[in-house]
Amino acid sequence: MTLAYEWLGPLMFAGALLLLSLGYPVAFSLGGVAILFGLLGIGLGIFDPIFMTAMPQRIFGIMANYTLLAIPYFIFMGAMLEKSGIAERLLETMGILLGRLRGGLALAVVLVGALLAATTGVVAATVVAMGLISLPIMLRYGYNKQLATGVIAASGTLGQIIPPSVVLVVLGDQLGVSVGDLFIGSVIPGLMMAGAFAAHVLIVSFLKPDVAPALPAEVREIGGKALGKRVFQVMLPPLVLILLVLGSIFFGIATPTEAGAVGCAGAIALAAANRQLTLESLRQVCDATLRITSMVIFILFGSTAFSLVFRGLNGDQFMFDVLSNLPGGKVGFLIVSMTVVFLLGFFIDFFEIAFIVIPLFVPVAQQLGIDLVWYGVVLGANLQTSFLTPPFGFALFYLRGVAPKEVTTTDIYRGVIPFILLQLLVVVLIIVFPGIVSFLPSLGG
Repeated sequence: MTLAYEWLGPLMFAGALLLLSLGYPVAFSLGGVAILFGLLGIGLGIFDPIFMTAMPQRIFGIMANYTLLAIPYFIFMGAMLEKSGIAERLLETMGILLGRLRGGLALAVVLVGALLAATTGVVAATVVAMGLISLPIMLRYGYNKQLATGVIAASGTLGQIIPPSVVLVVLGDQLGVSVGDLFIGSVIPGLMMAGAFAAHVLIVSFLKPDVAPALPAEVREIGGKALGKRVFQVMLPPLVLILLVLGSIFFGIATPTEAGAVGCAGAIALAAANRQLTLESLRQVCDATLRITSMVIFILFGSTAFSLVFRGLNGDQFMFDVLSNLPGGKVGFLIVSMTVVFLLGFFIDFFEIAFIVIPLFVPVAQQLGIDLVWYGVVLGANLQTSFLTPPFGFALFYLRGVAPKEVTTTDIYRGVIPFILLQLLVVVLIIVFPGIVSFLPSLGG
């Protein structure tokens, strides 16, 4: 291959990113670029058409992938829990419980965000529920708009690092590591993320009392007995579900896919117990699950075609040579790969990043002797920022859609900045102290 043709691989990569930034659907952008550059390579005599014969086998391999079966299970579980009304009752109860503290409502949002993350793992459901319920109450009692919107958007993204997480399932598949190990390894980083958000709320409300005032006594006083009963009824079901799903994985009783199935059954039982299980709600949940799962599978088809042609044009070798010869060795590679993932998060979705960019990093990480489970958790924590970074952060869109008119888009964008910085701080801590990730898996092993 001549020097001029060596650049076809990088050009193909740049073409896919250009189409994605213009708003074209991911699956068709990847597939379309693959067809275009495949034909170009065949015409120039540098791409062997025999590569394309591997495509059907790869597609059937995706359809038969047992790990990926966890995705529809976790999506179904999250959608069903959204219907069960668990978020509303959790937020109301936590608000009453913590309302006497300055910043108590914001703290309640962080705690509920962490609990919902460990039960649903679905960002859209969490952000919309908390935006509809908590934001009007926080604004009514004098909360600063930027703090209120920032804490809701950030807490909603905890579902991407606290297991069970669809992001970690996808990363496990792309990295070729156990999803169960990723789940267990991400527990402490996820709790650190939630803890950093809670500490930020407490510090800000202590330094600026007018930004996050306590609730008036008449709002939070419902009687000790009634409050105790409410806490028991509201907290117990999600905790049992967390124990069923994560406990079964942690203790080796079930695989993540099997635990997802158990979680679905638990979510249906919770919806039934709360009298929210109807044929219509079940239809809506199944419809949402089918739509999101189909989107993921089609992105996988597109990325498979893309990677085949990219490899046929020696693009993977080009990227391997560039990334493996960076100055600084392992440290240089980590800095560059994390910076690339963070910057791409401003413009494209985590699915796109996972299916396009991560496969380029994996061979280099293996050659440098990096623990792929640890690397996967670091990537997951980094990808979480993609939900908050303007202009295309999905959590920002979800919150904008349900926020009252007096809350501007600027308020939301400014509100998330401290939380993005906190997320990056946790990413740095995980990199500097790898034991944060490896501690729990080592106990299980």
